[in-house]
Amino acid sequence: MAMISVRIDDDLKKETEEVCNELGLNMTTAVTIFLKKLCREQRIPFEVSMYNEKVTQAIENALNGTNLSRKFHSVDELFEDLNDESDKV
Repeated sequence: MAMISVRIDDDLKKETEEVCNELGLNMTTAVTIFLKKLCREQRIPFEVSMYNEKVTQAIENALNGTNLSRKFHSVDELFEDLNDESDKV
């Protein structure tokens, strides 16, 4: 069995440990999964991700066809709403 030593930012390590814990993995298992997939696919495998609650709800709404958008009675009303939203950013 080989060992790999990698230097990473302290904050990245902490966040990675938190995500791994949420997924029920330790960092060794997560890195091993990454390396096996890298070798098998011969590319960097970034398809796997964890969605937050907001993204999960948006995906569910899109699949169900619910809460997709507000309804507007005119183009002017739509642009007014868009401008109001951009002011909040």
